Amino acid sequence: MTEKQKEAARQDDTGALSDLIVCPSCDALYKVAEVPTGGRARCGRCGHSLMAPRENAMARIVMLAATSLVLMTAALFFPFIEITAGGITRRTSVLDAALTFSQSLSLPLALAVAAFIIVLPVLRLLAIVYALAPMSLGWYAPRHARTALRLAEEAKPWAMAEIFILGVAVALVKIAGLAHVGLGAAFWALALLVLVNILNDNFMCRLTLWRTLEQRSRS
Repeated sequence: MTEKQKEAARQDDTGALSDLIVCPSCDALYKVAEVPTGGRARCGRCGHSLMAPRENAMARIVMLAATSLVLMTAALFFPFIEITAGGITRRTSVLDAALTFSQSLSLPLALAVAAFIIVLPVLRLLAIVYALAPMSLGWYAPRHARTALRLAEEAKPWAMAEIFILGVAVALVKIAGLAHVGLGAAFWALALLVLVNILNDNFMCRLTLWRTLEQRSRS
């Protein structure tokens, strides 16, 4: 077999593999099929959603991610809660909550809290906007778009803004009988951020995004 024939065979094998997808839940193997906009392809073995393309999904994902960045900025710097007890009022922000543990041996805990509720969520949103915004306008994918999108996917389980707001809600229930608690603008911004992120994930069909990224890449 000549070198040209070997190269053609390798390209045929690569093309054949690119037409296959694996269910992330049960590892069932399928050949990629065209799914109409608004439709949904599910795994025949476990029912996991494989593809669910939506109309103008990429533009909506970018807009929702940008909205989340604005809400995260507001949540960082506006008052989060106000607690009044014994005539003394204390206000705190999300940033203050992260810095609460920054004394002496608790510094690693402060860094972990800041990473999980501030740094990683912001980093994930920036990566989504960077990777998808040019393509949502019909342009080529930017440089390192694959790395940015992969980073956004890997950071998702560690971006714990939702866990933070749930923990705060539980804490508020416990202290409501001991002090007067007022919810600041940052609390509502973070609560809205959680809802926007859920909506964003609903529009995000990862297989469709990666296929579009491959088609729009310059190399």
